[in-house]
Amino acid sequence: MASYISDPLLEKSSLYREFLAELREIERHKWFKSEQAGHDIGFETALVDWSLNHRAEWRRSRQAAKSQPAEVA
Repeated sequence: MASYISDPLLEKSSLYREFLAELREIERHKWFKSEQAGHDIGFETALVDWSLNHRAEWRRSRQAAKSQPAEVA
């Protein structure tokens, strides 16, 4: 994955952290789809496919996880 801005102020931004989490999921999706296809499908294809078929559920699950109380070990 590409390296993005390393700025302490940005790293505290929840919006930036969400962007990075979404980017990781798209990259992961790209890898799986490329493996299935037998060749690199490209980022744009993976982005469109993930956005249309997986993004809404991924966001719902992240919101649900955030709203649950943290477990104490």
